[in-house]
Amino acid sequence: MIEVEHFSYCYGNHTAVDDISFNIHDGEIVALIGPNGAGKSTTMKVLTTLMQPSAGKIKVAGYDIVDDPIKVRQNLGYLPENNPLYPDMLVYDALMSVAQQRNILKKHRNDAVKNVASQCGLNEVMHRPIETLSKGYKQRVGIAQAIIHKPPVLILDEATTGLDPNQIREIRDLILKIGQHKTVLISTHILQEVTAIANRVIIMNHGKIVCNDTITTLLNNPQLIQKYPNPGIEELFAFHTLPNIEQQK
Repeated sequence: MIEVEHFSYCYGNHTAVDDISFNIHDGEIVALIGPNGAGKSTTMKVLTTLMQPSAGKIKVAGYDIVDDPIKVRQNLGYLPENNPLYPDMLVYDALMSVAQQRNILKKHRNDAVKNVASQCGLNEVMHRPIETLSKGYKQRVGIAQAIIHKPPVLILDEATTGLDPNQIREIRDLILKIGQHKTVLISTHILQEVTAIANRVIIMNHGKIVCNDTITTLLNNPQLIQKYPNPGIEELFAFHTLPNIEQQK
């Protein structure tokens, strides 16, 4: 559902993403992780057609992001790191507005809003102003807006940033439920989320992909085990991102 071939992105003379390639298949939940400045958010912005690549070819749901950006957006849901919500709107009105923007037929909009509200656990707050909601519920509204048009691909950039442990668990469970029927790419700084949510992990560092595989396979890397006798996701992350650590070639 997501195909990336030799993708690069440059800000002037600075190469933020440097010749990366990866595929994400139908039904996978893949975590994209890396230190600040690794190129994660840039990659997501290009995948969602907010920016065009400097080089390479990218397809989302079978459509080229440069040649068919409208088709890509129709088949994509996106929650950016800074959840863009109108705080003075009621939750119901906000979802109805997005349903209209997504060209859902007028006769189907109310059902679409009801379905996504139920799916995201928003029934109790539908007639409350967004500004009165907790951060966890605001994230639920953002996810609901991203999936109201039933896209096959969902991209979430730091979906649990700033949430308390209970809210993190609730959003994590919601993502797992949504991921049963969609292809999901999620970036996160909370490493424990990777093992709780993802089928596979892609680690970026300095604009490059330094590993891309299932967590089980990556944790069985002999070089990693030699350095860390009982490695977990934190040790895997350190092994591939911290300086002066020998990495698998």
